[in-house]
This record gives sequence, C-alpha cells and structure tokens, in this order.
Amino acid sequence: MNASFKPATAPAGCSSREVLRERGQHEVFCGLTGIIWLHRKIQDAFFLVVGSRTCSHLIQSAAGVMIFAEPRFATAIIEDRDLAGLADLDDELDRIVGQLLARRPDIRMIFLVGSCPSEVIKLDLSRAAVRLSQQHAGQVRVLNYSGSGIETTFTQGEDACLSALVNALPAADGKATRSLMIVGALSDVVEDQFRRIFAALGITDVAFLPPRRSTELPSVGIETVFLLAQPFLTQTARLLEGRGARQLMAPFPLGAWGTSEWFRAAAKAFNVPTAKFDQAIAAAAARARAALDPHRFRLSGKTVFLFPDSQLEIPLARFLCSELGMVPIEVGTPYLNRRQVGLDLDQLPETAQISEGQDVERQLERCRRAKPDIVVCGLGLANPLEAEGFTTKWSIELLFTPIQGFDQAGDLAELFSRPLVRRTMLRV
Repeated sequence: MNASFKPATAPAGCSSREVLRERGQHEVFCGLTGIIWLHRKIQDAFFLVVGSRTCSHLIQSAAGVMIFAEPRFATAIIEDRDLAGLADLDDELDRIVGQLLARRPDIRMIFLVGSCPSEVIKLDLSRAAVRLSQQHAGQVRVLNYSGSGIETTFTQGEDACLSALVNALPAADGKATRSLMIVGALSDVVEDQFRRIFAALGITDVAFLPPRRSTELPSVGIETVFLLAQPFLTQTARLLEGRGARQLMAPFPLGAWGTSEWFRAAAKAFNVPTAKFDQAIAAAAARARAALDPHRFRLSGKTVFLFPDSQLEIPLARFLCSELGMVPIEVGTPYLNRRQVGLDLDQLPETAQISEGQDVERQLERCRRAKPDIVVCGLGLANPLEAEGFTTKWSIELLFTPIQGFDQAGDLAELFSRPLVRRTMLRV
C-alpha cells in the first residue's frame, strides 16, 4: 500500500463519537427509485408498482426511458373507481399480471411493489403475491415489498427488495463447506471483476445477491458468510443472520484502501495466506492508486459537505478524506448504523460533524456558513444551491454509476473533480 493512502489512526472510541441528531423536515426520494438499478440487475424480473400516476411519472423520469424501450417495470395505477370500491382490486391485479405474462413469457419473477397510495388504503400485497404465485406456479414466482416513501429514503427500496429475496432463498441444509455471499446490487462489470479477484484468492464458492437471474438464487445456511457491498442493507443483513449466515465486517469497497480491506475480510474468513492475498490484489490496487493520483491533485484540501440522502455518505466521506485528501465539514446520513459503517466512521477526522436525520433548513444554514468547495446532496437541493453559487454533486448519481472496486476508483474520484473543473472553466 502506498503510504499516502493509509488513513490516519482513528482515536480510541471514535465510532462512539457524538452525533448531531435531527428530526425535522427532510428532502429525499422514495424507495421506488431503486427499481431503476434493480431491474437492470435481475434480468428476468419484472417490477409492478401498485400506485398512482405520480409514482409512474417518478419512475419514468428517473429512468429516462425512451418511447421505443420496453423496460421490465410498470405501474398498476389505482384509479378513483378502485378507491370508491367500484372495482375489486384483487381481480384487477390478477388481470394485469395475466396480461403481463402473456406479453412477456420470459419473466420468471414478479415483484409487487407497494407505494404510498397502496399503503394508505391498506392494500394487502403480500396476500396477493401468495395468491398469484399459486395461480402461476411453475411459470413465475411473485414476491412483494414496499417502496413507499413514507418516512424512508430511496435506497431502502433495495433493502426491502433484497429482504424479500432472502425469505425466498433455499436452505443450504447439510452443506459442509463454507460459502461466500456478496450482498448488494452491483453492475455486471463490477461483479465480474470481483469474481476474478476471489478466484485469484482461491475462494470459488461465491454467490451474489441479487443474482443476474431469479432462477439462480443462492442457498443460505450456517456455513454462509456474507459481505455487504452497500451500507444501507440493514434489514437484509438481519434476515440473513436469522437464517444462520454470518456477516464479515469491513469498510465498504470504495477506493484503493476500502476495496483492499473489503477483500481482506473475505481472505481472513477463508484462511488465505497473507502472501497470496497481497499477490492477488497487487496489480488492481496499483491501478486504483494510479487512477486516483490526478484527482488527488485537484481535490486535496478541498472541503466537502454531505447532506443525508443515500446512506452512502459515511463510506463516501471516508474515501474522499483518506484517499483524496478532502476535508469533510459535515457528514449527514439519514440513518446511522454504527455496526455497518463503524470501520469507515473510525477513519473520519474528529473535526467532521456527523449528523443523523435531517432538519433541512438548519442544515442549509450550516452549509451556507461553512461555504464548502463542493456539496453532495439530492436533486431537490442541488439546483437551489447551484443558484447560490455552490458546486454540487447529485448523490443519486452514485447509485446509478459503478463506483465499487479497484477499477472504478478513478471514476468515483472523477465524479467529484469534474464539477470543480467545470466551475473553474465557467468562472468569468
């Protein structure tokens, strides 16, 4: 490891540091947004949102779908006649699913996705999923989860989706050898890169959740260990542990150091010799460090303020601080799970304010006083802040872009250096 990449030793008890907790107005997307990357990952699954026209417009806008495309998601719109009791919602849902399968016989899994409207009227989608699975047994499996935006953040949609998958995983009864599960939606190119490194480490029994195809669900049991690829999968992790699996704790695989430590956790669990581990990651880690060099030149010493939005904020701030030399002023996160992000949290400097939840007006005032060089925030805040002269980075872009792993380290850094370069070029 290049000495310049080694994070400073964290003070004792840093993970129990004081946190500013806010419970005011917040600015976030709803969990339906997760469908955009999940439907690309699970290639034979269809996401059927039961919601309003607003839900439909949100997903279409987030996806940027062109009119000639036929994506694997849609919205079953709740009409006034449904709310008035003039139509049987179960019959309507059965009809829509029947039409869907007639048109798309390649679909092997359907997710019924709850929304704010369906939850407000107490529509029981779990019962509907069981009924539809029985009706179409042998052709398709129907699961359900909530993508509602009521008191949740948009990344919790993925957590809810993967939680539904955990309940459907086959049991690894009688399996005597240890297996590894990587949990969290990753782009195919990142998954392939990770598989090659695991193979070089001699870890061959590796599965990914979610899989590329719903017919390839991995088994889970007491010999399963798992690594989270995303920090917001709290419920999924809890359910996996409830089925006997054991979580390996590690920093998240962002940047050269974070990815190295993430793989190191797996190597230790499978008793990979240190020399073999160092050899397996050496070339990829060196490429990552080289890719970060030009961005560190632009970003070192720059201040960053992170609004709570995606739950990626703490691992992201760790990467920006320890590997690029940026100075985090405030690191806000919707929910702080110390167990999941503690190893990243330990690397943040004492000077960084950690906040959980949001009171958007108060946080905006703190941001204005701090005058950071770059602000990481949601779309609802980015344009107003740009109008005030701030340089911003959309946090949702970090979910749509492959950022995990060695070969994506430079791309991740560029997401932050590019806005600053653009600002410099536009300055009169």
